[in-house]
Amino acid sequence: MTPLNHIFERIESKKADYDAYNFTHTESTAFKTFFDLAQEFDNLEDFYTLCVAIPKGFFGLDARLYVIDPNTGEFLMVSSTREEKSGLRPQFSPPLDGPAYYNDSLVLGIKGKKILLDQLPFQVKDNVLGLLEIYPAAAMEAHKELFFEKFANRIGFNIHNRIIVEKNIEHLRFIRSLVSDIEHNIIVPNMVYKLYLRNLKGLIAKNLDIEERLTGQAEEEKSENFAAILREMSEVNHYLASEMGNLEKHYMNMSLFLETLLRRSHFDKGRLTLRTKPCRMKEDVVQPQLERYASQFREMGITVDDRFSGIPEGDIITVVDVGLMAQVYANLFTNAVKYTDEITDGSGQKKKYISYGRQILNDYFGPGMDGIKYNVFSTGPHMRPEDKAKIFEDGFRGSNAKGRPGTGHGLAFIKNIIELHGGVVGYEATHNGNNFYFILHK
Repeated sequence: MTPLNHIFERIESKKADYDAYNFTHTESTAFKTFFDLAQEFDNLEDFYTLCVAIPKGFFGLDARLYVIDPNTGEFLMVSSTREEKSGLRPQFSPPLDGPAYYNDSLVLGIKGKKILLDQLPFQVKDNVLGLLEIYPAAAMEAHKELFFEKFANRIGFNIHNRIIVEKNIEHLRFIRSLVSDIEHNIIVPNMVYKLYLRNLKGLIAKNLDIEERLTGQAEEEKSENFAAILREMSEVNHYLASEMGNLEKHYMNMSLFLETLLRRSHFDKGRLTLRTKPCRMKEDVVQPQLERYASQFREMGITVDDRFSGIPEGDIITVVDVGLMAQVYANLFTNAVKYTDEITDGSGQKKKYISYGRQILNDYFGPGMDGIKYNVFSTGPHMRPEDKAKIFEDGFRGSNAKGRPGTGHGLAFIKNIIELHGGVVGYEATHNGNNFYFILHK
């Protein structure tokens, strides 16, 4: 059967169905109004309100709409024609097949499209996405019950489509954000490889030159020059070993970042997912990143105060996603390289430095739930007050960023990662400079 013939067959079938339904003028108008306004209202909350407004507006019946909470799998109320708090659970068992009556309410299952069930971001039972409760309806005639059953079907198809659209939009938003993360934390830092390789190439060429000079030495000349050439070769080999060490460290960092940002679970879920494990924050997260940026700090004349608030490292084991948390510190240190400025302290001395540390905040997350505040401080002028509220927004760059490289993505990335860990981020102007911090559960 050709597609056109199949469509004509379905049209004839539907014509017969609607003849059998024999909907009244009011019922047909209710359907048309629902279809028109469902196209008009893009906001999901407005659409939910429309679903309960149709029974009230056309038939004088109150209604409640429940949909599945993706986090718990329970039905929660999202809209009602009465002044009721959203989030209420239904006072009845969900009907599994067909309409059901509970006290003076008619309850109908709202079903989605079977062929698209696997695209939902949550599990459903018996294809039921939600529930429509109509009341008072203790003695509703069969014809009216059929109308509301068909109405619930139309709601189901609309909700299913909207959920998938929102899921796809969220996926696209996540992918755009992930591309920014990859550019910021992998592609740009990976350009350092070019520098290391150029240095290695130069050192290898120098070693080849030394080898050629040694080979060309006459026997009687070797004793005079051999020691000097050997010292020169030893020095070159020392630098080769150093550059190889830099490459290895850079490789380990890039491998960690690639593994972290390109996990399949991120793409399956449409958002960043955590893979946590116990670690020592200073040893496993901070120190490797500090070593990466040590040469950049030196080049910018920035000294590093590595006193970790005097807290013994072995005393605190933190459960975090090491790869993502390493990128948090990478972003903080990148900003420190760009924005640390020289200050004159109270004794008249000029200083330009960063420091990092942590402190315990007793009962920060509630009674008996301590927090650990991790700080990265840098000297320089304070941020303008109007910038403080926006600095963690994606794409925002403060007034002090003019003429300095950056995308405004780094702090937004930090905020996302810390909140995924159940923590909070913040900024505070402190004596001699600026402190960026985050607080995690101890």
